Amino acid sequence: MSTGAIRTPAVRSWRDIAQPVRPRAMSRGGRWRRLMVSVRTIGAVLGVAALGASAWYLLTSVSPKAGDVRPSAKAGALRRLELRTSAGGVLDEVWLRNTLALPAGVTLMELDLSRLRARLLRDGQVDSAALSREFPDRLVVRITERSPVARVRVESGPAPRDLLVAADGTIFQGAGYDSAMIEGLPWLAGVSLVVEGDGFRRIPGLTPVAQLLSDAQFAALSLYRSWVSVSLARLESDREIEVATRNGSTVVFSASREYFGQLAKLDYLVDRLANTPAARVRIDLSYGRNVPVRIDAPDVAPAAGPRGATRPPAARPVFSILPPASPQRTSP
Repeated sequence: MSTGAIRTPAVRSWRDIAQPVRPRAMSRGGRWRRLMVSVRTIGAVLGVAALGASAWYLLTSVSPKAGDVRPSAKAGALRRLELRTSAGGVLDEVWLRNTLALPAGVTLMELDLSRLRARLLRDGQVDSAALSREFPDRLVVRITERSPVARVRVESGPAPRDLLVAADGTIFQGAGYDSAMIEGLPWLAGVSLVVEGDGFRRIPGLTPVAQLLSDAQFAALSLYRSWVSVSLARLESDREIEVATRNGSTVVFSASREYFGQLAKLDYLVDRLANTPAARVRIDLSYGRNVPVRIDAPDVAPAAGPRGATRPPAARPVFSILPPASPQRTSP
């Protein structure tokens, strides 16, 4: 009997059992759904890319770099300049062409609108300006003009210059105004002009003076036309505006009171003094209801007194005229 080793069979597991089962194939509907998900993903990616490309194209076409103008834009040469100004404006297209000084043959897309706007605003007569391109060949300029209220004379330079002053204190040369209108503006006195850049710094605190001149033109035009100069020397310290007239008289207005009442009193006093011989009159309206009036008698030859002595001419005293509050009725 053999005593050799006994061999027992190896233990087998269920994993060793052959399993000839194939995985279940994907249905037709599943394959369709997978295909649609892939298509939507690819479409979304392509849409984002198209939007980015469109934004980049619009940005580069609307704001081209200097010297990078498309050939189609170069064909739109500027042929028309159109000026639209504010009501009462006097500037014209000749002034516009001279101010912009555009080179010949320039195209609309080659225009630097911000630089051209700054060039227009350097003229103090222009308060605001806006420029726009209107294809195919037109540049439209819209401006708002300042109106002058007074004049100043500048003594600097080889010869004196007469400049205009707007209601906000801006000093400018002025163009397009009627000479008769300019001659009718009063001179501005009692101010110090400060050089700033190519012109002069704006005069501060001119609003009360501009309001007085405006009210006088509206309510007392005949009085306004007799005014030669308006002084600001005492405006800041005493709130008083001193006006000199063509006949040498002086009128003092209070900048702290409304002007229509003061103009009414002045008109009344001018009528009362109409028959006064040629003399210089000072009317001070800053006191309110009581108006001091001083009359300087005209220069006359001194009268001879006893023993050859001469007597000075009698000076009229300062008196006060009170305009009646209401007309008085007289009984028959």
